[in-house]
Amino acid sequence: MNKQFILTSALTAVLAAGVSGTVVAAEKEKCYGVAMAGKNDCAANGHACAGQAKSDLHSKEWKYVAAGTCVKMKGTLKPM
Repeated sequence: MNKQFILTSALTAVLAAGVSGTVVAAEKEKCYGVAMAGKNDCAANGHACAGQAKSDLHSKEWKYVAAGTCVKMKGTLKPM
């Protein structure tokens, strides 16, 4: 009985994390040209993943920002 409770709890946590991740993604957009060195969110500009930007505000590096704020931050929604 205890094993079933643990498995049910774990499955519930995984499902909840997946749903909350989808909600967050819907409220964010990729914004190019606003990431600082070492603060990009994922692969771009010839490197494998997050945190590997070599310079500030590079036009091919991106960061997730709140939807609708990228252009206000002087970024672009597509790499330049």
